[in-house]
Amino acid sequence: MDDIVRQAIAKWPNVPHCYGWLGLDERGNWYMRDDRVQAAGPFPQSKGSLLRHEKLIDFIQRNYEHDAQGQWFFQNGPQRVYVELQATPWIFRVAGPAQVSTHSGETAQVQACLVDEDGRLYLETDRGFGLVHTQDIVQASELVESGAWTPADVRAADLPARFGYVPSPAALHAQAPA
Repeated sequence: MDDIVRQAIAKWPNVPHCYGWLGLDERGNWYMRDDRVQAAGPFPQSKGSLLRHEKLIDFIQRNYEHDAQGQWFFQNGPQRVYVELQATPWIFRVAGPAQVSTHSGETAQVQACLVDEDGRLYLETDRGFGLVHTQDIVQASELVESGAWTPADVRAADLPARFGYVPSPAALHAQAPA
């Protein structure tokens, strides 16, 4: 987390959390979701505006974390902006068995490989759990065929509970008693 973010949290500790305004798609792209977009439907049905500003994306990714309930968020100064996940908390890029990185560019060490009923490939890593980017399926399939990775079968519906993440903090927040 950036030092300026830590300082803002200390200075303003009681800023309310924000839900539904930021989404991460299955290709590692960030989307800003204003009131109109949120009213049009949940993420990813209604994605919003694709973020393209590199410095903003870098800031989000440096301050991207999760809470004890498995809800992923971007710490924006004193405000926690919870992230709607289209797939998983991490989207992995694959260049080789020892060349795996998160959508934010951090190196990850693969611990397990899984495949769901739709043939989607996931990795459990030292950074956490995530989906393999669609552009890297050829490289990943070569690693499976070579025996470097042995995928275990998994049901997609079981992944959030098994790996402890919340796909929609906004939906969870809306269900919470007032």
